[in-house]
Amino acid sequence: MSDASDPRGIPAVPADADDAELVHAVERNTAEMLLRMGDAGGGVRRDDDVTWTMGGSPLDYHNAVVAAQLRSDTADGVILESRDRLAAAGLSGSWHVGPSMRPKDLRARLERAGFVSDGEEPGMVASLGGHRPGDDRVRPPSDVTIEIVRDTARLDEWTHALGSGFGEGPREAAWVGEMFRRIGLDHPDWHHLLARRDDRVVGTATVLVASGVGGLFFVMTVPDARRQGIGAAITRAAMLVARDAGMHHAVLTSSTAGRALYESVGFRQVCTIRLHTWRPL
Repeated sequence: MSDASDPRGIPAVPADADDAELVHAVERNTAEMLLRMGDAGGGVRRDDDVTWTMGGSPLDYHNAVVAAQLRSDTADGVILESRDRLAAAGLSGSWHVGPSMRPKDLRARLERAGFVSDGEEPGMVASLGGHRPGDDRVRPPSDVTIEIVRDTARLDEWTHALGSGFGEGPREAAWVGEMFRRIGLDHPDWHHLLARRDDRVVGTATVLVASGVGGLFFVMTVPDARRQGIGAAITRAAMLVARDAGMHHAVLTSSTAGRALYESVGFRQVCTIRLHTWRPL
């Protein structure tokens, strides 16, 4: 068994990990992404029983409670505190309720407090042991190259492309790009990829090596270049970055639309993350 570890010294999740371990890795890596971006934005709270980030994002997704081990007699108070903190800051926010969060009736408590069920994301895992860079199924189109973002000019290109086709568009992309600029492009945990065609960026992805796995985020192909193999190719390239960092598994949370793409390169669902959102009136 490999003794590889992520850049913070956490051992890689073993290649033969069971699904319970993999579910935990999905939850922890996704939480780390949100928390580290929140740290860059200036607002994270980590307690024994609850962890949340309010880094000033304009999006409810990023102002989030990402871990909770609450007792039945304290849960409602923490939920109300999170809502009140959001209201005081004038922010929308969310709870990302994964399988490990407690109490078991947390979702019902959130809804009673005014948090609205706002969809779910499949938590997915891929083993990196059997993949090779020359896999014809995910080779980039011949006129597309994939590169690592290493300077602010490339980050600006990455951000502009992300804004053209991901999530909330330019509003989300501008905040994400600024957080990555603050974190730094030489940070050993983070790797940002872009796909380029004819000197134009047509795809993006980010890898966060944390919690013993490589987490894939912000995987996007610009709208007029979709269904041409670019999304699969940049996903595969991101998986190779995680493998080259010594990880045995890549993880991600998927949109409904993206699930088939990820399954095509070896991901499978191991859990579901359910979102509950609160927005100021």
